[in-house]
Amino acid sequence: MPTERTEAQVRPGTEGDLDALTAIYNHYVRETAITFDTAIFTAEERRPWLLSHPEDGPYRLMVATEAESQEILGYATSSPFRPKPAYVTSVETSVYVAPDAGRRGVGSLLYDALFEALADEDVHRAYAGIAQPNEASERLHARFGFRHLGTYREVGRKFGHYWDVAWYEKPL
Repeated sequence: MPTERTEAQVRPGTEGDLDALTAIYNHYVRETAITFDTAIFTAEERRPWLLSHPEDGPYRLMVATEAESQEILGYATSSPFRPKPAYVTSVETSVYVAPDAGRRGVGSLLYDALFEALADEDVHRAYAGIAQPNEASERLHARFGFRHLGTYREVGRKFGHYWDVAWYEKPL
């Protein structure tokens, strides 16, 4: 059963968030197959990633913070879908929620803010790859209008196991 919704605010990410964002991401690297990275990062190694998401344009980083403490609860990004020029109007989106902030609506708050920020950008489609199984992420993406396109079977190996990735698409 979901816990009480968190009083949170969402804003663009800044360099001051780097340590907390790295810690959240490293949790998923160490503990899950949600990301296919297999080695944790230092904050300095993650700096180029953060800087590739400015406050404007199609590649955004939105951060949710707890309203009173300003503790970072999670983040959402839109990133280049593929490097070739014809893909410039497509983005890949993702959401990472702090391990102790799950099931409180943080992912929905982040996606609300991200898609609102992208509304005035020249972005035609959003894509999301979801390592399987991940029912919570599938529900979140369905709630935001993503539809399942297909599944890459056993496309990644982590923790000695092969994982499928389901691909989803959303028109913008």
